[in-house]
Amino acid sequence: MPNPRALPALALLLSACMNSAPRPPEVHGHRGCRGLEPENTIAAFQRAARLGCPWLELDVVLTADGHVLVSHEPWMDHRICTGPDGAPLTEDQGLALNIHRMTLAEAQRCDCGSLTHPDFPDQDSRRAIKPTLAEVVAAIEELTLTEGVGPVSYNIEIKSDPAWYGTYQPAPDTLADAVLRTLTDLQLGANCLVQSFDPAVLEAVHARDPGLRTALLVESGADPDAELARLSYLPEVYSPHFALVNDATVRSLQERNIEVVVWTVNEEADIRRMTALGVDGIISDFPDRVLRILEEGE
Repeated sequence: MPNPRALPALALLLSACMNSAPRPPEVHGHRGCRGLEPENTIAAFQRAARLGCPWLELDVVLTADGHVLVSHEPWMDHRICTGPDGAPLTEDQGLALNIHRMTLAEAQRCDCGSLTHPDFPDQDSRRAIKPTLAEVVAAIEELTLTEGVGPVSYNIEIKSDPAWYGTYQPAPDTLADAVLRTLTDLQLGANCLVQSFDPAVLEAVHARDPGLRTALLVESGADPDAELARLSYLPEVYSPHFALVNDATVRSLQERNIEVVVWTVNEEADIRRMTALGVDGIISDFPDRVLRILEEGE
């Protein structure tokens, strides 16, 4: 029989152990749920929300008339988009459809949902336009009211590349201003994360709104300290390709209060490995797979 005097201490120990257990990673639906629906479309975001995905990851660019448009490229990807007349596009024709030189009305004449995606042939293809960020938020808010889904947060990648400055995008300061105005108009500040591969645009965002959470996307750098040194401040989130992380990486970042959100994790073995490492978030084209695996672990 245990010593009664030891019971309070034992209870405290058990409580501490329970509280120190790692939280399951939050699931970010990549471009909505690219494995299931045409990427960055209203249908993709609605489906991800209905699945119970707490985060919607999406990409934004800027049109000629100042609208923040949800698109992975600042042009029409010929693999998944047709031209304004509905005709197929060559790669050069797609690149020539420069969204930064198009009005919103012109950009939304292109269909970016009907073609079968070469990498995701099982998508539920359907005609779809590139929506504005405001249109995505309105659609999800309506879904929340009518179906009770959510709450949903937004992981917004600002597409920016020094090679595009002045051609496919404005300067980082101008791009950051446009995105931040839209976030303010939509009252998303506390309900979003802004990420980018381009340190210049993150610097511009942080200078204007130091309280807004940001994430540095990393594609190939294996040393987090070297990558973070590209910024003058520490972002709240470090977001590398999942192949770049190990236990030491995750521990060292989390000890500095930097969350680790990995991308793009689609295969079951990789999902389980990232979960075992204790990452804070998993970005996936198949959020349904991640949610199922997390439910199994409950």
